[in-house]
Amino acid sequence: MKVVLFCGGHGMRMRTGTSADVPKPMQLVGPRPLIWHVMRYYAHFGHTEFILCLGYGAHHIKDFFLNYEETTSNDFVLSGGKVEMLSTDISEWKISFVQTGISSPIGERLRRVRDFLEGDEMFLANYADVLTDAPLPEIVGRFENSDAGAAMMVVPPPGSFHCVELGASGMVSGITPVSDMPLWSNGGYFVLRQEVFDHIPAGGDLVADGCVELAKRGRLMAYPHRGYWKPTDTVKERVALDESYSRGERPWALWERE
Repeated sequence: MKVVLFCGGHGMRMRTGTSADVPKPMQLVGPRPLIWHVMRYYAHFGHTEFILCLGYGAHHIKDFFLNYEETTSNDFVLSGGKVEMLSTDISEWKISFVQTGISSPIGERLRRVRDFLEGDEMFLANYADVLTDAPLPEIVGRFENSDAGAAMMVVPPPGSFHCVELGASGMVSGITPVSDMPLWSNGGYFVLRQEVFDHIPAGGDLVADGCVELAKRGRLMAYPHRGYWKPTDTVKERVALDESYSRGERPWALWERE
């Protein structure tokens, strides 16, 4: 299945301490950017055809792949000045680079790559900045066996906040961590059918328009995941992922377990 990656946003909360025009998916985790880790996750399960919805800072993403160095993350033999790769990352990947607007909403970005998905009943989509160890084949299989128009992975709300319950007199009757509440948050991993395009207007959003309308019609499936899931909306979260990588704690790197 083709994988649509939304990687053209400004990433304002990621700006502090980083190069001003580097898009969030190009922030490093270990020797490779976030977008590479997301793509490597999909490739691990055999999904190697990617459509990158570019926008802000697109040249950083293009340059990274046009000048890709396999030796950075693969073993090789250097003999007589020639490099013999023992393994490769992206030699089997097909990547389409599509400019979808500097400030386009996610839904509009998806609309602008619709022609690249012609003939595909189903496809995958992702924000390109969230790492997980979710069982993708199970998510896809469950969706294939349904008649839903879209599926989204949902996760417990992130954060360390507590929800406070108040009694009639204003006294606190209970305190519960938000992660323990019967609430779910959008996890950023989608499996979609062409039907989703029927519900995204020009300039619209994938979730606020497409998914909300499908939910109203009983056409949106959820896949709850309580395993590893880490967003990278801020510099602090990106640094934490990088430090985790350096310690060898990489639950999202399923390909390293082979």
